[in-house]
Amino acid sequence: MIREDDIAFAGRLADAAGEIALRYFRTAVAVDDKEDASPVTIADRTAEQVMRELIARERPDDGIIGEEFGRERSGAGRVWILDPIDGTKSFISGRPMFGTLVALAVEGVPQLGVIDCSAVGERWVGVKGRRTTHRLKDGSVRDVRVRACAELGLATLYCSSPLMFKEHFPAFERVREKVKLPMYGGDCYAYGLVASGFADIDIEAGLQVYDYAAVAPVIEGAGGIMTDWRGKPLDVNSDGRVVAAGDSRTHAAALGLLGG
Repeated sequence: MIREDDIAFAGRLADAAGEIALRYFRTAVAVDDKEDASPVTIADRTAEQVMRELIARERPDDGIIGEEFGRERSGAGRVWILDPIDGTKSFISGRPMFGTLVALAVEGVPQLGVIDCSAVGERWVGVKGRRTTHRLKDGSVRDVRVRACAELGLATLYCSSPLMFKEHFPAFERVREKVKLPMYGGDCYAYGLVASGFADIDIEAGLQVYDYAAVAPVIEGAGGIMTDWRGKPLDVNSDGRVVAAGDSRTHAAALGLLGG
């Protein structure tokens, strides 16, 4: 069960990470390569460290799963899942489409998610059983809803990069060939566009739990659907191949093509 103080705390975590990200954005930060060859900076590490310190101080019994510093008490009933800078490649190349992802999973299922895009001043908050909200740069907050899209031929499709699909590229290509408008490079901001009714579907592969856990409550709270490629609901053990769609008809059509 998600409480009001959980929602407020998730917002404070995102605030703390976003402040650090903006401090380093478009500055000459050193970029290191992790073992998987993905980039990381002092901004990623510092932002996650600050979030972890807040959780340790105010929610000491909760678990943590973070991109930069791994798992801590991850078997707890309530686990915070953190991606301090989702879209580090955008961050280091000066594109403002990166964001902070904060999720709270209860018994392994994401129940609360925040997509915070600090460089553009926008934030989406999704909570199980509630309507997703979108905070704009001027501070105003509104409920959002996905749009109808009856078929793939009418759809705007996002993915961060076609390079992420590797051996799954032929499956992704079957969907891309059907859509009206394929778009690339939106990072977590693209999921917010699906939730707000400006795009129809987002397909990705090779994700980790901190890449998708915060997104699922946002999409679902806006009236959309987000599953793995087999149509199963997402949890902390999902395989990292995801489909987020505003319309169940578009979602079903994409699943049919992804499965061959």
